[in-house]
Amino acid sequence: MEFIINDCIFTFLTFYSAYFDKVKDCGCFGDALKLTPWESFTKDIVLLFFILILFVGAKHVKPLFGKLTTTILALLSFIFSLWFGYHVLMHLPAKDFRAYKIGANIQEGMSVPEDAAKPVVEYSWKFKVGGEEKIITTNGAYPTVEGEFISVDTKEVSAGYEPPIYDFSIESDDEDLTETFLNDEHLIIVVSYNLESMERAGGLKLKALQDEARKNGYKIIGLTASGNTEKQALKEDYNIDFEFYLCDEKALKTIVRSNPGIIALEKGTITQKVHWNDLKDLKLPKVERQAEAVKVEHILYQIDNVTATKSEVDSLNTETIESVNVLKTSTTELDSINAANHSDYTSMVKVTLKNKTNNPY
Repeated sequence: MEFIINDCIFTFLTFYSAYFDKVKDCGCFGDALKLTPWESFTKDIVLLFFILILFVGAKHVKPLFGKLTTTILALLSFIFSLWFGYHVLMHLPAKDFRAYKIGANIQEGMSVPEDAAKPVVEYSWKFKVGGEEKIITTNGAYPTVEGEFISVDTKEVSAGYEPPIYDFSIESDDEDLTETFLNDEHLIIVVSYNLESMERAGGLKLKALQDEARKNGYKIIGLTASGNTEKQALKEDYNIDFEFYLCDEKALKTIVRSNPGIIALEKGTITQKVHWNDLKDLKLPKVERQAEAVKVEHILYQIDNVTATKSEVDSLNTETIESVNVLKTSTTELDSINAANHSDYTSMVKVTLKNKTNNPY
């Protein structure tokens, strides 16, 4: 009887969720099987049908084994369930259904096809017309109404295409380096969603991993959602010096749930993934690494739009300076200067002085 009551409750809840559009994914089977709310409701109806058959025909149900055998099988099943749960916690899932499984390419997972479905949104515009409130529904266009606008409500009629990977990034404090690292041929990433809660036994293995990776020609970086203070403390505690970059905590937990976890990338494709307990299983054969191009900074200095030297800018009295504008990336102005002078400036420092009467520039 309990099974019938429970299934009736869940059937009602899934119907409510589907009809009133409260939940987009029931989450019953995780990433292994995605069910829409209406599919989940249908599943509960089917289950309820078969539960009723079992309930009505309970007297016809005969056990396959005797009481002792059934008890032993139940006990063994219980022990296996406990062992398997512990095993996947201390290692990795036996089957990876996520978008970051071995063989998946992260760039492809983030891309959106040109013909991908767009979200359909319904707009309900509320106006006061002739002293009465009037609601006009459109697909986004502002309606032509002779009245006073009050408010607008939106409702998503149908969701558009969402790529399997949408929150992955590799960022420093200053820039987004996602594309740079995903184009690297031999990359090892240490994933730790929270450095403070990192397993110490796993952290102690990072120095050996760092040394072996570099010796064999791999670049090694870390990904975390923790701040700079935690990053520096971790480096000092475990005697490592590779950089940790920022990524969303939820994305990091999706990549690998162990803390730390390690993945190997070849131009954005995940070739290996291991729990820190299984670090010995990570294969790092020697590879030839191409020499990286050194980025040379060539800075243009200007004082009141006249080219100057760095020493001339440094020697200015700060009280005479009205403003300093630093352009760190290519701009239309900088591109024009490079084209006109056949130069290769990468950035520009523009100084504007307060008193232009006595300005020698």
